[in-house]
Amino acid sequence: MSLIKMLMSKPYHIRRFAILIVAGIALLVTSCKKDEVESLKPSLAIPLVYDSTGFSYNSEPLKPLIQQYTNLIQEAEKGRQTGTYVSEETLNAAFTQGNFSLQSATTPYYTSQLRAQNNGFFAELSKASGGNFYPFDRSWEGGVYRGYLFDEYGLEMGQMIEKGMYGATLYNYAVSLIHGTFTTATADQILFLYGSNPKFFNSDNSKFYSNPDKLMAAYAAQRDDATGTGLYSQIRLAFITLQAALKGGEDYNEYRDEALAAIKLNWEKTNAATVIHILQEATALLNATDQDDQKRAESLHLISEAIGFLHGWRTIDITNKTITDAQIDDILVVLKAPYNRSSAVYRFVTNSAEEAPKLKEAIGKIQAVYGFTNDEVESFRHNYVAEQGR
Repeated sequence: MSLIKMLMSKPYHIRRFAILIVAGIALLVTSCKKDEVESLKPSLAIPLVYDSTGFSYNSEPLKPLIQQYTNLIQEAEKGRQTGTYVSEETLNAAFTQGNFSLQSATTPYYTSQLRAQNNGFFAELSKASGGNFYPFDRSWEGGVYRGYLFDEYGLEMGQMIEKGMYGATLYNYAVSLIHGTFTTATADQILFLYGSNPKFFNSDNSKFYSNPDKLMAAYAAQRDDATGTGLYSQIRLAFITLQAALKGGEDYNEYRDEALAAIKLNWEKTNAATVIHILQEATALLNATDQDDQKRAESLHLISEAIGFLHGWRTIDITNKTITDAQIDDILVVLKAPYNRSSAVYRFVTNSAEEAPKLKEAIGKIQAVYGFTNDEVESFRHNYVAEQGR
């Protein structure tokens, strides 16, 4: 008689007890097999430092891209001088020309935002240049207001270009590199686009270092309290782990993938933490009792900066980011800069009592997306590099 037939002939309580025993044995066998597989996973020796041997050579091909980005930003900043005209053609040329153009590395969506005729960021910056802006009397096409160049809606197009391309160009191109042949050279190039180097100074202070952290790495350093657990420190460890895994070969692909996921997540969280930091600064200015034109201009500048940082992540593939486009769109509306219609950022200074609380609302939405604790959000108020003098 088979075991099954024998059990079926027994009373229900006996059958049930026997089934539980069999299930328990099966679970134990499965668990043992899982432990056996885990024990077969090779142990990766993670060094204390990042190997700099090939970094200079491997990052060389990307230097023209960063130089072109620098040229574009410098051209855009000329418009901050009263009476200085910046042509749309010059901005377009800086974006599209060269053997390694910025356009080739930028998301198609953000390219359309930059280059759209009549109302693209390049066109709007050009139209505003040479003029003057006053938020309480928004005539003409915008212009300079206390050293910043705003369009007629109080949005600083220079920040939409500069900070938006942190995500839409630099991060976008960095993650595109992982789809080709993934080697230690690839890791060096991603590190270069992040803005750091193998020494990981955790500082953007050029007084102390000849090659300090730049780009997003500079902001990661500012948000890191140097206790070894902050965003910069987590990315540093992930890069070291990534390089070690790549050197180890295919047996260490699991470590490679985990390290890459950590780099992408913390890069994005640095962007989000910096948006929160900027909005906290803008809130303090808008709530100041001694309100004046300089504080109003700085408030609009900061809010534009935050919008640029956020907007640049729109349409980046969801496999490479945490925030969804719908969540970005929602926050942009709160910040009065929807992606698909004219902004009304000027209202933050013309109607501060009513609009300033919207910045706290935006912070709360970002906090919810990334699961930041209240203590983390509070810590984002700091620029630790400046405060710690490092």
